[in-house]
Amino acid sequence: MASSGARQMDIVGLGLSTLDVLLQIGDMPTWETPGHLSRFGVDGGGPVGTACVAASRLGARVGYVGTAGNDEVAELKIRFLTGNGVDISRLVERYHPETQVIIVYVDEATGERVFSSVRGLRDSALRPSELDREYITSARYLHLDGFHSEAALQAAKWMREAGKQVSVDYARTDADSVSPETRELVEHADVLICGSGFGRALTGHENVWEAGDAVLAMGPTTFVQTEGERGSYTVTPEDRFHTPPFPVDVVDTTGAGDVFHGGYLVGLLKGWDPRTVASFATGVSAVKCTRFGGRKGIPDFNEVADFLRERGVALP
Repeated sequence: MASSGARQMDIVGLGLSTLDVLLQIGDMPTWETPGHLSRFGVDGGGPVGTACVAASRLGARVGYVGTAGNDEVAELKIRFLTGNGVDISRLVERYHPETQVIIVYVDEATGERVFSSVRGLRDSALRPSELDREYITSARYLHLDGFHSEAALQAAKWMREAGKQVSVDYARTDADSVSPETRELVEHADVLICGSGFGRALTGHENVWEAGDAVLAMGPTTFVQTEGERGSYTVTPEDRFHTPPFPVDVVDTTGAGDVFHGGYLVGLLKGWDPRTVASFATGVSAVKCTRFGGRKGIPDFNEVADFLRERGVALP
C-alpha cells in the first residue's frame, strides 16, 4: 500500500480487533435451563485492538492496522476504536460481513470469562502488500499479537531495520510447543509479554525464570509472563522480579491482559525502569477489572496515578 504521508505515532498496533458481545451470567445456559442474564453489553475487543485503546486512553498517539468488514457490525467495531482516539487510516476494508466477533460469557461471581468466536474469524488476513511501511515505522513501538501472521512478520522486520521497537503479545497456553511462525515472530521482538504457560511452550522450561533467560537468548530484551491473580514475572538482562497484583473487587476480567499490554507500552514510552513499568501496567489492569467490559473500564492516566498513589506507589 502506498503512503499518502504518514502521521507519526507513538504506537502502531497490528493484529486482532473484535466486536465483543458480553453476557454476564450466574450459570451457563442449557436447552433445559436457559436462565437469565444479569448484565449485557457490547464493546470492542481483541488483544491488539484493546491494547491500542488502553494506550490511547493513557495519553499515547496510537494507530491500528487490521481488517474490517463492510456491514453495520463492522461500523460498530470501528466506532469502538475511533471513539477512543485510535487512528484507523490504514485499516483495510473487506467486502463481506464482519467476522471478527466474540461472544464473552462473564461469570457474575468471579468475573472470569469464556469466549466463543464467530466462524470465519481468521478469514480476512491482512497481506504484507497491504501494509504502509512509512506509517508503521513512524511509530516508536509496533505491537503485535500474531494475528495476520505474514503481515506481522513483515512489519516487525521493517521496524528492526528502522531501529525501532517491537512488542509481541501471546495469550496463555496449555500446549506443549508453539508454531514455527510464532517462534520466528518472537525472534524479531524486543519485548515479549505472554500469558501463563507460553514461556514453557516456547522454551521447554517449566521454571519461569529459566524460560525468561531462554527467551532473551532468542532475541527479545524483555520477557514478561502474566499469571492473572498471581501477578507477573519479568526477566531483563539486568533484573528479574515478580510484580504482585493489586487486590480489587473484580467485576470482569475481560481484556485484563490486553489492557496490561497497553499500559506497559505507555510505561516504556515514559522511559521508566522495568519495575515501575510493570507496576503501572498492573495498576491499569486492576482498575479495569473493577468495571464491566474489556474497554469501557479502561482508566485514564490520572486515574491510574491516583490508584497507585493510594497504594504507596509513586510514579516518576
